[in-house]
Amino acid sequence: MAGHSKWAGIKHKKAIVDARRGKLFTKLARAITVAAKEGGGDPDGNPSLGLAVQKAKDASMPKDNIERAIAKGTGEGADAESYENVLYEGYGPGGVALLIDALTDNRNRTGADMRHLLTKHGGSLGEPGSVAYLFDKKGVVVVDANTHSEDDLVVAIDAGAEDIQVDDDVYEIVAEPSDLTAVRAALEAAGIAFESAEVTQLPKTRVEIDESTAAKLMRLIDALEDNDDVNEVHANFDVDAEILERVAG
Repeated sequence: MAGHSKWAGIKHKKAIVDARRGKLFTKLARAITVAAKEGGGDPDGNPSLGLAVQKAKDASMPKDNIERAIAKGTGEGADAESYENVLYEGYGPGGVALLIDALTDNRNRTGADMRHLLTKHGGSLGEPGSVAYLFDKKGVVVVDANTHSEDDLVVAIDAGAEDIQVDDDVYEIVAEPSDLTAVRAALEAAGIAFESAEVTQLPKTRVEIDESTAAKLMRLIDALEDNDDVNEVHANFDVDAEILERVAG
């Protein structure tokens, strides 16, 4: 799917810019704190924390910030206790299905914010279960196909990856979320650079959209991601990579 891979790369670049503003660090620290509170402060023994810490490192979050966030989760944990993960489901322009992963201390406030943003940008908030069945939670590593061959990626399969998909100029290495850390480590050990490595909601089916709809959808996604409570937005759109680059730029 051209849309998914290209969007993954665009999101990664945007995350670096966001990190300079400090906003992303706040979201990442919150996720680390909650993961540490729920499963303990050892990233090796707590997969959720391990992934949250790795995501923070990918965004160049300072080590001290990461350690403070873990300590907050394993200490008094007042902040961690007040937050909960909520998955909002809805539709964007063109009937695109959206899964909005949020971390909130006020479910009513965040739910109202999601409804408002979706409605404002031509979408709608759905009931629980309305679109979740259209996605599979997977670990996905995106590798530049112009730099590496598919044979180079056999190490990922050996480490537990279940599939390698070719899409435009990238390979998407798909794995179960629990195997993502091992797959990533195998690629790093083999000297294979990758554009992104994250647990995401991978669409089972995709909706083709044109440039006009893509522009509206990107405005909606930007508005959702700008909300302090939103961690990730997943969508099942398909659009030409050049169009997506143009409207997202």
